[in-house]
Amino acid sequence: MTLRLLLAAILLSGCATRAPEPGTSVAESRFDQLVVPGRTTRAELLATFGPTKTVVFDSGMETWLYTAPAAGGHTELVLLLGRDGIVRKMRKRPPYPTDPKP
Repeated sequence: MTLRLLLAAILLSGCATRAPEPGTSVAESRFDQLVVPGRTTRAELLATFGPTKTVVFDSGMETWLYTAPAAGGHTELVLLLGRDGIVRKMRKRPPYPTDPKP
């Protein structure tokens, strides 16, 4: 399990250095308005923002990665979904000075 978590972290960190793929880039303000931990569902995410990079764990938990254009790069918007398909946590990572420019 620890190895899978490490692999997922590596995969997600690798995403941070590449340009967003089609369907994964969203407006951060819209994301902030529509995603509420404990309430927003998997179906709502798909309907609103479309599919994106997903990592599914043996536990049934999932991480989803969206990006938002930002000055100097893009902000990562990472979601943790429970087995029931409801967003449990969200995290934002603003662009680092060393990130490649879009």
